Amino acid sequence: MRIGTVEISHPVALGPMAGVTDLPFRRLCREMGCGLLYTEMVSAKALSYHNKNTEPILETEDGEHPLAVQLFGSEPELLADMAKKLEEGPYDIIDLNMGCPVPKVVNNHEGSALMKDPILAGKVIEAMAKAVKKPVTVKIRRGWDESSVNAVEIARIAQESGAAAVAVHGRTRQQYYSGKADWEIIRQVKEAVKIPVIGNGDITDASSAKKMMEETGCDGIMVARAAKGNPWIFRELKESFEGQPISPRPTYKEVCQMILRHASMQIEYVGEHMGMLQMRKQVAWYTAGYPGSSKLRQEVNQITTYEELKSLLTRFAVSDIII
Repeated sequence: MRIGTVEISHPVALGPMAGVTDLPFRRLCREMGCGLLYTEMVSAKALSYHNKNTEPILETEDGEHPLAVQLFGSEPELLADMAKKLEEGPYDIIDLNMGCPVPKVVNNHEGSALMKDPILAGKVIEAMAKAVKKPVTVKIRRGWDESSVNAVEIARIAQESGAAAVAVHGRTRQQYYSGKADWEIIRQVKEAVKIPVIGNGDITDASSAKKMMEETGCDGIMVARAAKGNPWIFRELKESFEGQPISPRPTYKEVCQMILRHASMQIEYVGEHMGMLQMRKQVAWYTAGYPGSSKLRQEVNQITTYEELKSLLTRFAVSDIII
């Protein structure tokens, strides 16, 4: 898949997720075979105000390429200025978020709320695309609600306004993440535009990824929630697309090893105290579905150090509560 001047050898992207797709997690997903990484979304206003909270979101390292940085906002001139600012950084693609459904974003007419205003959306995309030489892409949803399914219209506007690719989540904003993703709308978008289309929604394994590409004709796929606690999904997808035998699911020991590696990287990134707080939700995702995982989640919420985490995982393993 090629987005503007950016060549992506493996057409599988890690969807941007607030509080999830930070530098350590992206590193793990890249190692497992993810082809295109995205940062967490960054507020254009916060970036313009030099908000210190944007600094860790924008942090990168060698080996992350290709990497997209995702902005959200609704003011064309501001977004153009911030895109230009980010173009100086180590990012290959600048992405506009038009899919975030959370109230604090949409109430500011940002994220998926932009889908209710196609004219403004076009102005934003055009301003960004004209301001930078790097590819500008857009992530959209099926529509705002069932009465305003307009992904095809927005995708056409994005293309006409200079976007180099569009990612389509097959749910409306009103659905959030409930119900089934509509892959038919992804197919319709693909047939309506000439720029690359990335399909998003309900990709959980190699089988669903292959099915989406066959049914929609999309150029690439985006995995988001299914990657939480499961960076191995990118190994599975890469092996599947390359026609290789698919590796077996990780053992509990391998899961624990990944958790501890993730934890050590998180500590290096934000320090032990904050790193362990952040790892609590990660551990819950990594161990979801194992017998006894609810008890493990209760106990992991009490840990404050790496050694406590290591001891907890070891105790659960040897007690046969999980394995």
